[in-house]
Amino acid sequence: MRMYDIIMKKRNGGELSEEEIRFFVRGYTAGEIPDYQAAALMMAIYFRKMSERETFALTMAMAESGDRLDLSAIKGVKVDKHSTGGVGDKTSLALAPMVAACGVPVAKMSGRGLGHTGGTIDKLESFAGFTTALTTKQFLTNVNEIGIAIMGQTADLAPADKKLYALRDVTATVDNMSLIASSIMSKKLAAGADAIVLDVKTGSGAFMKTEEDAFALAEEMVKIGRNAGRNTSAVISDMDQPLGCAVGNALEVAEAIETLKGNGPADFVELCLTLGSRMLVAGGAAGEDAEAREMLSSVIGDGSALDKLAAFVEAQGGDARAVYDTELLPKASIVEPAVSFCDGYVRSIACDEIGICSLILGGGRETKESGIDLSVGLVLKKKVGDQVTKGEPLAYLYANDQGKLSQARERFLNAYVIGGEEPKKRPFIKGVLR
Repeated sequence: MRMYDIIMKKRNGGELSEEEIRFFVRGYTAGEIPDYQAAALMMAIYFRKMSERETFALTMAMAESGDRLDLSAIKGVKVDKHSTGGVGDKTSLALAPMVAACGVPVAKMSGRGLGHTGGTIDKLESFAGFTTALTTKQFLTNVNEIGIAIMGQTADLAPADKKLYALRDVTATVDNMSLIASSIMSKKLAAGADAIVLDVKTGSGAFMKTEEDAFALAEEMVKIGRNAGRNTSAVISDMDQPLGCAVGNALEVAEAIETLKGNGPADFVELCLTLGSRMLVAGGAAGEDAEAREMLSSVIGDGSALDKLAAFVEAQGGDARAVYDTELLPKASIVEPAVSFCDGYVRSIACDEIGICSLILGGGRETKESGIDLSVGLVLKKKVGDQVTKGEPLAYLYANDQGKLSQARERFLNAYVIGGEEPKKRPFIKGVLR
């Protein structure tokens, strides 16, 4: 078998066999196939697309290219959640304790963020001492005893995907539905969960800008999961404005905690209940979504979800006192409002620009080597549809550098469109694929 023939076959519109795809993935991961041939194949796939069978074969080959986490020692059905990412997306911080408090184990592998804010691990490090450097044994024990554990993604988990994504990133071949779906699902399948719930974002702050593309990606990933024998479903949710109100690591942690106390923003609460109900049904704790939503609301109401978060944080070395007293989380030295220059209604928010404001303040990473300031970010006071008067705060900006604050404030104000007419309300949950 020759790589040249595989490239030519796909270039000419042929369907690659499972053996050809595995030959490529094994050879490229081992360094036997050069970057220029891999790049040629990625470009051929970009233009010629992949069939459902090819996409599944690629996903499985990447999932099996390195370590696979064995979760069989964990009691019960293991359910994982994955988000395609967005601005203010702190969902796992509230959702995992809610689901675990209802009796469904949550065993997650997460990464650090590259972009406007940190990833789940960065946000959790807002709790002093928190670590995800767990042994596999500790990880499994924590899930069995507490119901939650989150560990850092190992370098050997789907290494083919990591290598291929780096190549696609510099060869303009990222934006292909099959390649995106196989990249996401290879890591999810290697992480060992029995069931997978996907949160696919759509809008200006999401990777998928249109609802059509978001539904297409969701359908592609659900097919892959089901073909792999995993109970897989997807929720398509809005990202035309930030999720909740907080954007920034410690600020998002504080908002997640407030949500577990029953004081969360409406859109964030709705997302947690929608995703959580899918997780409880998949985990066998509830028979239908309505029953699951009642269970999730109950563990917020009685405080058991908040207590579950505290137990999880403490088990991984963090200062659990901050769960009950958010003043112990990292604090910015400067807090200033960004005020409206006119009266009217917030008609739209350039969501991606709000993310860039957080990055400017120091809340994210421009490169993998960049440091991150856990205390900075923004808390929105006005969202789409809200009425605002001149001089009223649209948000509060949290900073530790006056120059960065000024730059972020200017960009923030340009991200808001305020007009005389109240905009039509659009659904936050765009759809659910069961």
